[in-house]
Amino acid sequence: MSASDTFVTPEWLEAEREKPDLVVVDASWYLPAMKRDGRAEYHAAHIPGAVYFDIDEVKDINSTLPHMLPPPEVFSLHMARLGISDGQRIVVYDGAGLFSAPRVWLTFKIFGAKNVHILEGGLPAWRAKNFPVESGSVTREPGRFKPRLDKDAVANLERVDKALKNGTAQVVDARPAGRFRGEDPEPRAGIQSGHIPGSINVPSSAVVKDGKLASPSEIKKAFDDAGLDPDQPIIASCGSGVSAVILWLALEAIGKKPAALYDGSWSEWAANPNMPKATGPAKKR
Repeated sequence: MSASDTFVTPEWLEAEREKPDLVVVDASWYLPAMKRDGRAEYHAAHIPGAVYFDIDEVKDINSTLPHMLPPPEVFSLHMARLGISDGQRIVVYDGAGLFSAPRVWLTFKIFGAKNVHILEGGLPAWRAKNFPVESGSVTREPGRFKPRLDKDAVANLERVDKALKNGTAQVVDARPAGRFRGEDPEPRAGIQSGHIPGSINVPSSAVVKDGKLASPSEIKKAFDDAGLDPDQPIIASCGSGVSAVILWLALEAIGKKPAALYDGSWSEWAANPNMPKATGPAKKR
């Protein structure tokens, strides 16, 4: 799927949103430092008819890591609750423009959704067009979603470690440079900053401009400057598997689909005393 297939415009969504086969999903989620509450903002104002997908609720409750992907049967139960069924067209957005919506977009795709898109520019772009919003919550008729998990699209710690040791994949980290280098604290208590040895840092902010993906030329430059080779297999990582998907989108935008998402990301790696950690800038390849 190309970037042009992934994104839909506010104008397109306004024309399509009341059709029965389309469901709109508010995926707003924020880091603590952003001092925003996605659920509260959804209740205050959302695109009419949108349901709220909370990544801290649709998760693996047996994991101590933040918002890990749930087992397929759990995902199916949440889709029933949200009123999302197989075969529907799904449009995901967030309140930041392009931050947490990509994570939910990829979640749907990993579980087998075929027709899922992201609203370009998110809620800010929608409101800039003076399109309507509503408050409160939305309840839909229960959905029927049969998940078809793409296991290969999700990497665990062992796979990431093996790929780096064997040189079979690059690991690209979407966190800000200060956290990657170990200079700034992590947003989660008890997690040291730094990075996976051998990983490459491309902050997600380097490929986002005004709440949208940057141009292909800007994306290519960001990857080139970091020493990433888009022609080789890539595993996307970050703090907890959210901003990593922004890099996933950026790679797809230049025709280079990543090999996998490291779901546990730095939260998992840093918490494991047996795994090595590095600080300072990434070593150029």
